[in-house]
Amino acid sequence: MNDAKPIAVRAADVPPRTKPSNYPEPFFSRMLKREKRQLGDAFGLKNFGVNLTRLLPGGESALLHRHSRQDEFIYILEGHPTLVTDQGEIDLAPGMCAGFPAQGIAHQLVNRTDADVLVLEIGDRTPGDEGSYPSDDLKATLGPDGKWLFTHKDGRPY
Repeated sequence: MNDAKPIAVRAADVPPRTKPSNYPEPFFSRMLKREKRQLGDAFGLKNFGVNLTRLLPGGESALLHRHSRQDEFIYILEGHPTLVTDQGEIDLAPGMCAGFPAQGIAHQLVNRTDADVLVLEIGDRTPGDEGSYPSDDLKATLGPDGKWLFTHKDGRPY
């Protein structure tokens, strides 16, 4: 059985995602200082995703965004990122966590320090989800195949 999934692994042994981002340019290059290890996918999880994400100095976790249907949760393992929201900023530290209900505040993590940040990210995979980006001309729609389709806010494709 070649498709057998492991029962347990060291998180650091899960290979990083080969493509740093699904965003189209000009947003793709902003994610080059981000490394994601898709831990949930390593076990074949379908209902929610779990990522171990490393942000190098100057890195961003994502564009400032919110989801229409998906909830997200983060837990800071290492480093001191800044949680940027559409309601202000909060400096985070190891052991701190934050949750983002669907249709809640827009959010992103940025690493403004000279040391790496390590974050555990958990999010559900609710069908029909859309991502909105208040600071960028971008809209994301989760397709039936589980892949994101990105357009301009007026619907034009990238």
